[in-house]
Amino acid sequence: MGSKHVNRAYLALGSNILPEENLPAAVAALTQFGEIEQVSSVWESAPVGDTNQANFLNAAVLLTTTLSAHEVRLNAIDFVEQQLKRKRDAENINAARTIDIDIALFNQDILRIEHRKIPDPEIFERAFLAIPLAEIDPGYLHPETNQTLNEIAEGFRSSANVMQRRLDVRLRNEES
Repeated sequence: MGSKHVNRAYLALGSNILPEENLPAAVAALTQFGEIEQVSSVWESAPVGDTNQANFLNAAVLLTTTLSAHEVRLNAIDFVEQQLKRKRDAENINAARTIDIDIALFNQDILRIEHRKIPDPEIFERAFLAIPLAEIDPGYLHPETNQTLNEIAEGFRSSANVMQRRLDVRLRNEES
């Protein structure tokens, strides 16, 4: 087949069970599937849906990989979530979790993987998605709206006090 195309997978990460350990562990594990080109700051935000649980720590990473979007979802994300003992609660999709990884954006593609739409429509609704994504690639043009990630994140900046940057949590060792 020839050389494989290198894809840009923009991944959203969240955790509220030992998140200071699980977020960096997830980033380290993702390196088995490509190269981590960019990492955002870590942001603390209140839980959505089931509010009777610990706050979440959220971040975004840009993974360059030869895997397709489906392979990232089925191979990389499932592997990392299993490695970090992610438990899914069918009765409460917003339950506490060791790690949650979603493909927020993939190249400039518009697609669907299982029940998830890419680009993730919640980028326009959730500061904890928009702001970390804008940190890793502010000029990225959303394929459906032609807005930059920075423009999308600007809509949340005035309400950014709902999130707090956690400078004490590092996603990669070399960022010390």
